[in-house]
Amino acid sequence: MDLLLLITIGFIIIGFVVLVSLKKSMESKVAFIKANIANEESSTKAKSVIGWIVSATAWGIVSIILIVWSFHNHFG
Repeated sequence: MDLLLLITIGFIIIGFVVLVSLKKSMESKVAFIKANIANEESSTKAKSVIGWIVSATAWGIVSIILIVWSFHNHFG
C-alpha cells in the first residue's frame, strides 16, 4: 500500500469520527438557537454551527480530491 492511499484512508476515517462526535453538540446548539432567536448567546452558537458546516464541507472536498488523486496514481 502506498503512502498516499494510507493518508487518504486515515484522513477520511479520522474526519468522519470527528464529525460524528461533534454532531450531537451541534444538534443541541441548533435547538438552542431555534428556541432563543433574540438571545445574544445564540449569535456565538450560530457562528460555531456555521464553522462546523464549513469545516465539514472542506473535509468532504479534500476527501474527494484525495480519493481522485489516489485512483489517478494507482490506475494511471
